[in-house]
Amino acid sequence: MQSTATQPAGAMTAMLAQTRDLDLVIRHVLAGLGHGIHIGRERGAGVEFSEYRAYAPGDEWRRVDWKLLARADRYFVREAERDSHVAVWLWLDATASMAEPSREINGIDKLWFARTVLACVAAIAQRQGDAFGLVVCSAEKVDYMPAARGPRQLQRVLAALNKATPQGELPSAETLRASLHFARAPGMIFAASDFLDWPSPLSEALLRLRNMRHDVRLLTLRTQAEVDASFKSGAGYRDPERDDGLHRMSNAEREHYKQQSLAHFGSVAASCRQHNIVHYEARIEQPLSGVLRSWLQLAGARAR
Repeated sequence: MQSTATQPAGAMTAMLAQTRDLDLVIRHVLAGLGHGIHIGRERGAGVEFSEYRAYAPGDEWRRVDWKLLARADRYFVREAERDSHVAVWLWLDATASMAEPSREINGIDKLWFARTVLACVAAIAQRQGDAFGLVVCSAEKVDYMPAARGPRQLQRVLAALNKATPQGELPSAETLRASLHFARAPGMIFAASDFLDWPSPLSEALLRLRNMRHDVRLLTLRTQAEVDASFKSGAGYRDPERDDGLHRMSNAEREHYKQQSLAHFGSVAASCRQHNIVHYEARIEQPLSGVLRSWLQLAGARAR
């Protein structure tokens, strides 16, 4: 694990959390990142022209066909048909536990961090020309957006991420199994959750996707208070996903909590290693760009 974010980094994260403009946040986080989602993009002889489409804001100017502009007096970009297509799927846990806030940085919680990191992955996929879609688990149901390419798809995904609110519990195992219809061809799954429940219907679905030869990459999000059990003694806490009363943590219970937490997340990491799943654990107080970079570097190291 990395060290706790410095005050300037925490201040920057708090500032980013004040805006609902995910485009602005993405530009800041990705500035100078220099990493793609996957290595080995086909270039030169491996890429063949497929079709034209109308220019849309965000398209690269180098893809504009200037000769066609002279004839048609309209901007068109060239779409390339790659030898291998990679579909990128963003999987967001938007259940009630993701509303857990940082006790150190005002204005951020697990859901904000998760959807912002996934928004950055979507932006990278769009830049690489990959198709990307979105799966959101919230309030015992699954919302699904089919994969597509281009700037308009990015705006659709960002709007859906912005609308996600933390509600309810995970969907049932049956509901999640039925939602895996998108998984016909192997793709890449980027899933962000606190994974407080493992095994769970969500973990079963992700392991099933891995067995179907998908490249599954998990991001476990925790707060600093959860990691070191620095909750205020005597304060009351309620599990947002279960109606089982108010809980208070005494000093005597703190060490037991830390041991149980260590064992739980150790089992998550061990299960991921067993199934060859990329797994990175982060705290929401860490700088977004650093978490994203480390997550992508882990995946790149396995691919090589």
